[in-house]
Amino acid sequence: MNSKNKINVLSKISASMKIAVKKSLEISKQNPVATDNQTMRKNYETERKFWNEGGAVMFKSTEILVDKIRARIYYPSDKNSYEVIFFIHGGGFVVGSIYTHDRMMRNLAFYSDCAVVGIDYSLAPEAKFPTQITECEAVISHVLKNAKSYQINPKSVAYAGDSAGAYLAFATFLYQREQKDVSNVKAMGLFYGIYGLKDSASRTLYGNEIDYLRSEDIEYYYKEYLNDLSEFENPLVNIFNADLTTNIPPCFIIAAQFDPLKDDSLALFEILNNTSKYKEYKGVMHAFLHYSKVLNVADKAIKDASKFLAKKLKI
Repeated sequence: MNSKNKINVLSKISASMKIAVKKSLEISKQNPVATDNQTMRKNYETERKFWNEGGAVMFKSTEILVDKIRARIYYPSDKNSYEVIFFIHGGGFVVGSIYTHDRMMRNLAFYSDCAVVGIDYSLAPEAKFPTQITECEAVISHVLKNAKSYQINPKSVAYAGDSAGAYLAFATFLYQREQKDVSNVKAMGLFYGIYGLKDSASRTLYGNEIDYLRSEDIEYYYKEYLNDLSEFENPLVNIFNADLTTNIPPCFIIAAQFDPLKDDSLALFEILNNTSKYKEYKGVMHAFLHYSKVLNVADKAIKDASKFLAKKLKI
């Protein structure tokens, strides 16, 4: 489609979302121009430091290493045992870390009163599919195997993630489902994820230099992540090629009104709607959950997801 026909998203987003975008652009202008992945990662870490300030205060947190994979465990309150949410961060497989998503995970832990385990999987292209999935599985298995040491209830587990992390959360579940009993996974929180649509109305109408979700951006992320683009048809890459009709836990699916990936979330919900919930948050763009510092709807969305997950975990 002619780029002139795209929706002018910046003229339609809410006043609070405009404030968030303006502040992010101000921070980004202080960063060096990114011509490689390493600079992109540093810039992303720098920009997210501001947005991670404040937020929920944890009772305690700790970092662990599982086969050189870093993870951070957040404990929101003083309890002997916690239900657990394993959180997988987004960033197009190329950027992001447990540090860039710190406030998001703290708020999720606080509002759900669950322990949250953030997984710092290896980034692409240094690590290719399915490394990210197997690393997430390794951390989850380690924590559950040592549940008593980590004060975790291994029988009451949820997965969550944002953007590429939402996809990785779902793909990790599917990967595990092929190998073992996953009945302990009671729910998933899937926040504006990318699941496998090749084209859609939202991808055609939205996507710009602010959200980095233009068609060429998405193509770049997949080229970095996959060994070969033919792998896109693998059911662990394109979720819609997997069997989603049975043995999927209830999902809370978050979408943003002006997100190119919105139709991915809607399509997934239409398949899962007998057990899951879909909610589109108005006036916001992709990645809006990062901006709870100025965006009340981001805080509300995390509360909504936390309430859903906590209920499914039977707290």
